[in-house]
Amino acid sequence: MTVAADEPKPTAHERPVQLEGERVGELENQNARLQEAVRSHAVVDQAIGVVLAVGRLTPDQGWDILREISQRTNIKLRHVAELIIDWAQTGQLCTDIRTELDKQLAQYAQPPLARIQFR
Repeated sequence: MTVAADEPKPTAHERPVQLEGERVGELENQNARLQEAVRSHAVVDQAIGVVLAVGRLTPDQGWDILREISQRTNIKLRHVAELIIDWAQTGQLCTDIRTELDKQLAQYAQPPLARIQFR
């Protein structure tokens, strides 16, 4: 903190109060960043769930697919996750994401589930 030449310097009593105020501001900013990280993590987790359901994959495979789509389309991971969630709700997905999702899912393709017959 700088003090202009014409302003009086804070007294010994005022300085700790100013430091507390600065620290409170820092903690509020940190809290806001942590809250945003939690929201972002939840969005990514939901998108992984969509990919798992579509591709019958493990969570690690779902994460890998989202990460690859993000890197190959140059779109932030969180935004890719938001688009995947919207797709699950609306059935609409932009072409570049859909194309890359199809490519990634094809790499993990599993044979169809065997039909169980009961006698």
